[in-house]
Amino acid sequence: MIVKSAVAPPGPGRLELGRTLPSLFAEAVEKRPNDRAFNGRVSMVPGRPGGPGLPWRSYSNADFVRRAQALAVGLRAMGLERGDRVALFVHSDLSFALTDMACLIGGLVDVPVYLTHTHEAMRYIVEQSGAAAVLASDEALLGEMLRVTAGLDRIKFLAVAHGQVPAGSGAGRLVTSLDAIEAKGEAALAREPELVARFASEIHPKDVATIIYTSGTTGAPKGVMLSHENLTSNAIGALSDLSTYREGAGETVLSFLPLTHIFGRTLLYASIYFGSSVYFGTTDSVREDLQEVKPTFMAAVPRVLEKSWERMEAVGDTLTGVKKALYARALAFAGAYDVRRPATGLAAAERGVLDRLVYSKWREALGGRLRTIIVGGAALRPELVNRLAAAHIVVLQGYGLTETSPVICYNRPEGNRPGTVGQAIPGVEMAVDDEGEILTRGPHVMLGYYGHPDETAKAIDGDGWFHTGDLGALDDDGYLSITGRLKSIFKLSTGKYVMPDPIVERLEANPLIATAIVVGSGEKYCTALLFLDHDGLAARYGGADAAVLAKPGLAGELREVVRRANEGMPDWSSVKRVAALLKVLTMADGSVTPKLSIRRDKVVADNREVVRALYAEAPAPAGALFLEVEVEPAGVGRGGARV
Repeated sequence: MIVKSAVAPPGPGRLELGRTLPSLFAEAVEKRPNDRAFNGRVSMVPGRPGGPGLPWRSYSNADFVRRAQALAVGLRAMGLERGDRVALFVHSDLSFALTDMACLIGGLVDVPVYLTHTHEAMRYIVEQSGAAAVLASDEALLGEMLRVTAGLDRIKFLAVAHGQVPAGSGAGRLVTSLDAIEAKGEAALAREPELVARFASEIHPKDVATIIYTSGTTGAPKGVMLSHENLTSNAIGALSDLSTYREGAGETVLSFLPLTHIFGRTLLYASIYFGSSVYFGTTDSVREDLQEVKPTFMAAVPRVLEKSWERMEAVGDTLTGVKKALYARALAFAGAYDVRRPATGLAAAERGVLDRLVYSKWREALGGRLRTIIVGGAALRPELVNRLAAAHIVVLQGYGLTETSPVICYNRPEGNRPGTVGQAIPGVEMAVDDEGEILTRGPHVMLGYYGHPDETAKAIDGDGWFHTGDLGALDDDGYLSITGRLKSIFKLSTGKYVMPDPIVERLEANPLIATAIVVGSGEKYCTALLFLDHDGLAARYGGADAAVLAKPGLAGELREVVRRANEGMPDWSSVKRVAALLKVLTMADGSVTPKLSIRRDKVVADNREVVRALYAEAPAPAGALFLEVEVEPAGVGRGGARV
């Protein structure tokens, strides 16, 4: 039963229904022409993506759409039919934008494949989706996909975007290049110029545009079917409601999030529609890209901002004398700043001085022109929003899922409330039921899971509400706060239920801890596995090898971190023992999903001997630091704690 619901607040945002993605591309070319709409680095080595320091190549939106149209016609001329699935095994750069746009214009359904997936997962996605063709960025990725798809007879051809097609690489299968397919399309268009218009007339707004496989933290990947209307309504609704976003070439967007994820992809569609200049960077070159591109807008995950803040803090350690004292004051002022109560009077004057001397340099480190940073994908620490706001860096957190195209809500600049994920966007309803689960309904909700009607019925109820699996709270102004994950709740042997997310969030906010997993299902008390951050250890203790676990001070510091994380929690939810480990969790070992979520059950299973030792059921294995943490009674403040 729904206990509270909310819709979008009044604002400039608009809901547009009945649109297709090709119609957005066409409107941008007609109404918002931009000579530098698409920008990517030019590699000096054929078949390899460009990297930091290499020159940028620009395309107008008109030229780019024309190329995509020719490629679309070429793909259809290769024997693909409307509705056929096409697997995209491409880098998140111009090649993704081009192949994705071509598929959409051609009425094809593209299926992005994560470059970091295991070969087993890749094959499952290509096979389960029924892909009829595979498009790869370069020779290396083509070779990988040839191995992955061996024996899949449904695939009509494979194509490479950059580089040469290796002789004999197809092993009896048709392997070609995108250039050849595009040339075939250009020739067909010369004979039948009306082909693109015909394709457009065949596409319905509720047709499937893409199938995105969510690996999830348990079970096999599920293919999320998103329609043209899902994506167009979400893209227009989200950015049209952002007052700081400008239409036309005046907005410079740095895109470095994986386009295999829906967050970066929907923002790309919105940027194209509004006529922005999009620069395709990478997560490894963000610092260099910021300086070269000088963006006015970007989307990021929390870790990118956390690293930026850690670098800003580290600058103070290199200074001396008056400069060090000034920098320390700037950090302290930012640490006490509250975006909801802007500085006035003497505080405003001090902020102005600090801005000229310190904060302006922080903005320069981010390119100097950033007006807005949208953050999603994980929890963002509220204090980080406030600290950056002191330096006039606007950070807005939002929330959504692949199944919701993805944006459900986000904070607006005029009413930014750190600690929340903001208010609904136009056309979106969101609610909280009597169990605290977040529900949402509207044109952004997926069509369903491909080939899994039973799973779809579990996720979307008879009233059209999508059940997110996340727990949250709505305030009277319609701001949503995320409080946990429904599936993360577990029960102790005492019968008490534990919600571990608040403690996990506090633990992972410390630079020494990369990942924290609270354990205790069926046990008398809670323990935790702490996977230490190697960069944080190196910065603080001079190394990240086994010897660091015996460094003086580390055990005491970790105890204090855990004690602080326990503050205010019920006794039964507090962590009483921890094991600190140096192991790095990766996608290669299956511990981490492509969306960087932790597969908790797998990590616990892989470290079962450590967990047994935490409960004194087995000897402590080597390579881990075991610590006892005395839990303070409920209501005891910091002064009464004993560690």
